[in-house]
Amino acid sequence: MTTTVSKDSKATRTRSISTAPPSMKVLAVKILFLAIVDAVAVFAMSMLFFRGDWLVLGIVAVTTLLVNIVYLSPGLLPGKYLTPGLIFLAVFQVFVVVYSLYIAFTNYGDGHNSTKEDAISAIVLQNTQRVEGSPTYLVQLVEGPGGLGLLATSPEGEVLVGTQEEPLQPLDPGAVTLDGDRAVAAEGWTSLQQQDVLQRQQEVAALQVPLSDDLADGFLRTTDARNAFVFQSVFVYDEAAGTMTDTTTDTVYADLGNGQFETEGGEVLGTGWQIVVGPENFLYPFENPRFGGALLGVAVWTFAFAILSVGLSFFLGLFLALTLNDPRMRSRKVYRVLSILPYAFPSFLSALVWLGLLNTEFGFVNEVLFGSANIPWLTDPWLAKFSVLLVNVWLGFPYMFLVCMGALQSIPEELTEAATVDGANGWQVFRGIKFPLLLVSTAPLLISSFAFNFNNFNTTYMLTRGGPRMEGVTENVGHTDLLITLVYKTAFEGGNRDYGLAAALSILIFIVVAAVSAISFRQTRALEDLH
Repeated sequence: MTTTVSKDSKATRTRSISTAPPSMKVLAVKILFLAIVDAVAVFAMSMLFFRGDWLVLGIVAVTTLLVNIVYLSPGLLPGKYLTPGLIFLAVFQVFVVVYSLYIAFTNYGDGHNSTKEDAISAIVLQNTQRVEGSPTYLVQLVEGPGGLGLLATSPEGEVLVGTQEEPLQPLDPGAVTLDGDRAVAAEGWTSLQQQDVLQRQQEVAALQVPLSDDLADGFLRTTDARNAFVFQSVFVYDEAAGTMTDTTTDTVYADLGNGQFETEGGEVLGTGWQIVVGPENFLYPFENPRFGGALLGVAVWTFAFAILSVGLSFFLGLFLALTLNDPRMRSRKVYRVLSILPYAFPSFLSALVWLGLLNTEFGFVNEVLFGSANIPWLTDPWLAKFSVLLVNVWLGFPYMFLVCMGALQSIPEELTEAATVDGANGWQVFRGIKFPLLLVSTAPLLISSFAFNFNNFNTTYMLTRGGPRMEGVTENVGHTDLLITLVYKTAFEGGNRDYGLAAALSILIFIVVAAVSAISFRQTRALEDLH
């Protein structure tokens, strides 16, 4: 009975503490914190409102409301600690995974990175030519909230102003400063001086200000920052028919549902737009046999690279740990320090050093160790794989050495002494006692090391950039590419960057690593019986 009362009183005290009103200082800090959060949220929601991102706006609004409810309520103590972590988890983990999954089902990439409206505007703007006999506008380069623009005086004396995003609009004569017949300044706009114009010549040359909301009416362009002429696009968009016509050749390009304007014969305009293509990116390796074969080769090498890197690093580290853990060996501390030196330097810097050492023409390895031999360490497919693996093992064995050293030192000496007394030799003690106990503590680390090396971008990219390139494949695929470097090159290198295909490949990596890790952790449960 006494125990029950004490438990009830303890629970009562706990509830009273959790519901007790906060002090004035705590309340002031809480209100200040919420004010900052709410101010940032309101600013973000206003930007999202003008951009029309209603889904994201709704998510931000609901999240902000929940944060205020959690922190202004007298209870909900666990929620006050969990809320920041859940928000960061949602932003930096859940959102990234969901967004990557969404991109994998689109054609997002070069030429398909915006909306159809933006693609139409880009096609019209990129294909303009001067209208013969067009009137001359006197212009002054100005800059406003919308960026660089033209303050133009028409032949009739009307003063207009506009930017590449906003068409020309007439100005009140009272808000304009004239220099003869030419407007040189306007309220709300900053006139550019000659030296500013010279520094921004490329922007000036690319500036095209629409005459009206209808892009077919033409644009104003200037080459000398003083006189502008009317330009019109050679492409005309028919909104009703959904076609783009080249007026110089009368070629009609239509939207056939592929995120671009194309003819029935397959001729395509370079600028397209982003659409959902379904599982097309996942099926691409099967539809393109050459790329599929190259991808299979990359996948096999990725597994081989990860397994060999972990295996060789582990056994080399274990050998050094056994050797340097022997009390009979002199200067063990010195050798231990030397063994972990590769681990002390950043991996990308070490890879760059090895890049110089393995240079075919003037590298230290060829010049000094092999007497000026011409060995293509980084350009021959098999030697490049060997070189990448060698450097990665050199970078990875110190970690395994430290892990094995700690695991060996944690094994009780009584076990080895008892085995020795029973007549076991050194190899039997190691095989029957030390190695099994070592695996108990190192198996999870070996699995995580496999996942790390499966996505080991630095070593491969710094040494070979995935090369040498595979022949017969139009995509940029190399013999030493890992799946992660192939994803990077697909997304950010080459003439056709394909973010959708890169996202699909990254999901493939996620699935493979997750499956291998799950299977491996399940298998390592058998080692628990050794305790």
